[in-house]
Amino acid sequence: MNHSFKSSLILFLLICGSLSLIAQNNNRVSEIDTVIPLTEVIVNAYQSRGTLNRVPGSLSVLTDKSISAWDANSMATTINSLPGVSMQSGTYATSRIVIRGMGSRTPYNTNRIKFYLNDIPITSSDGVSNPEDIDLQMIDRLEIVKGPASALYGSGLGGTINMYTAEKSQTSTNAQIHYGAFNTLKASVAQNILVDNFSLQAHVSATNSDGYRENNYLKKRTALVAGNADLKLFDLEYFFYTTYLNAGIPSSVGRTLFDTNPEAAAQNWKEIGGYKRYQKGVAGVSFSKRINTQWQNKLMLFGKWNDSFEKRPFNDLDDGSRGGGVRNKLSYTTEKINLIVGFEWMTDKYNWLMEKDDILINKNRENRNHLNLFSILYYQPTSNLNISLAGAFNKISYKLTDQFKEDGDKSGNRNFPSMFSPRIGVNYAPHRKLAFYASVGHGFSLPSPEETLLSEGNINPDIKPEEGWQYELGARLLLFNKKMEIDGTLYAIALNNLLVTKRLTEDIFTGINAGKTSHRGVELAVRNQWFSYRSFPGKLSSDFSYTFSKNKFVDFTSEDNNYDGNLLPGIPNYSSQISFHWSPIKSMMIDAQFQSVGRQLLDDANTLSESSYFVSNLKLSNRFDAFKHSSLTLYIGVNNVTNSHYASMVIVNAKAFGSAEPRYYYPALPRHGYVGLSWGF
Repeated sequence: MNHSFKSSLILFLLICGSLSLIAQNNNRVSEIDTVIPLTEVIVNAYQSRGTLNRVPGSLSVLTDKSISAWDANSMATTINSLPGVSMQSGTYATSRIVIRGMGSRTPYNTNRIKFYLNDIPITSSDGVSNPEDIDLQMIDRLEIVKGPASALYGSGLGGTINMYTAEKSQTSTNAQIHYGAFNTLKASVAQNILVDNFSLQAHVSATNSDGYRENNYLKKRTALVAGNADLKLFDLEYFFYTTYLNAGIPSSVGRTLFDTNPEAAAQNWKEIGGYKRYQKGVAGVSFSKRINTQWQNKLMLFGKWNDSFEKRPFNDLDDGSRGGGVRNKLSYTTEKINLIVGFEWMTDKYNWLMEKDDILINKNRENRNHLNLFSILYYQPTSNLNISLAGAFNKISYKLTDQFKEDGDKSGNRNFPSMFSPRIGVNYAPHRKLAFYASVGHGFSLPSPEETLLSEGNINPDIKPEEGWQYELGARLLLFNKKMEIDGTLYAIALNNLLVTKRLTEDIFTGINAGKTSHRGVELAVRNQWFSYRSFPGKLSSDFSYTFSKNKFVDFTSEDNNYDGNLLPGIPNYSSQISFHWSPIKSMMIDAQFQSVGRQLLDDANTLSESSYFVSNLKLSNRFDAFKHSSLTLYIGVNNVTNSHYASMVIVNAKAFGSAEPRYYYPALPRHGYVGLSWGF
């Protein structure tokens, strides 16, 4: 069965199911629980709280049930259920999120997308994020604004991912233990305390794994404390999050090992036992004050730190950063107007040194400052029309201090041109079950520290931020008494000064601006409540997503090679997934996910590609009543049921060094299972 047919089969099943739902509506209404509409989703994206159906732009949302439906150790499984979003996960410490083709060229991390936790930025000031640090069990809701959104959140051409911890309504405790293949063991405890006007949520977890591949071990510890307090003068919110990680690095492999021995690590990383070890933390506190019925202010203070060490075949990297900032939003609200003005200022100091055989070969310090002034106006002239006007002013500067001057002083300053990013969005809802939206917005992304430096280590005075415009048009539709929700979007992005990370040697990278690119696509998301009976067969719902995109170079010449018209590598041409959530009896839940991912190119010349693949995941859980006011949930799952062989992450334009093959591939995990037990009271 080819992958195009599998994708078509998913669409066929969706259509057939819709017709079946209509028949059930007409013939069996008396047997069905009448209170079964899909729950209306409340979101905070676009800097304003409201219902998803009135948002003037594209937005994807994952709630707590969707987040917890899959393997607790696989963030990619959860993220990849959304249209327009792709998370490639190479190892426990190496991943990359791509939104609408943005960020596909970043080798080993995510740096075109901005992350917020409880409205506080956790992305570093140079735009680098590490989503794999976040334990999804700590997150209650996840919202993704796709495409250029700089007018709303500042630098981040790919979009913005907003994560929120849970707001519990009662005191509770939950303990969980999870065991899976490759000797993977995870234990976690969550405690929620609610006393009068004070709440506290504490969550700690510990994960150990031998890993599927050689030199692929993991030791990870996370902790979160969050909550709020209603005080007389203001409302207080707070959180503290920290991660410790020690993970072996098997790195990517060439085609021969990928096909014949995917468990193997890259030989040079295996020989020296390469690994990454770090501890990171983010702390934030916010003060909200309702001045009167129309004015409200929210002030947020935050700090971040990172201490990291990476043992590599070519040298050892010891780096770390300290930073913080302030964010403020002032809101004015009337019956027809919601105005938000604010600013966000971040600064950090990044220190790094490299050594080889205990001999220092480089040492630097980089100071970064980023100021974002933003304003958003929502105007509702009528009850069914919502117009959004937004704009942001950004000013960014880097200062490099060379602390190893044996090879010359490479210190310097880099002040990027001020960036203004406007946006306009419209949402028109002629009926409570139908809404149309359209938007035009500007966005930009900064070069990473590696991209700002020339191969000799000097600051590149010519490198520019990449920037572009996004145009999107979409509709949201509720059918069958709100049992089906459809969200479809067409988008086009015109990008200038695409940032390309070039690998000069195995340990030296630099950045160039690669002219113009075009990104076009269609996204479809469908949520279904198929049926809801009081007894067997119980309740069945599904989530379907489909993405088709065409991302190509418009104007790009590199090393005398002209790539105009070529497709961008590292981006699947399509992806589709459907997941079913069936509760045949009240205590049992069966989750099944089927995903088909299209072909993706591996180089700018479009001479190499990785074929499409199909993967499926299953999970069965059952809740048992224990003693008074407590319950036990036992679950068992299998990932990659069909044992598909594919690359879970690729490195575009990989280079060959010496006689070795270019290492394009991170092998995906084969079929593997897990079991777990959760105790709540």
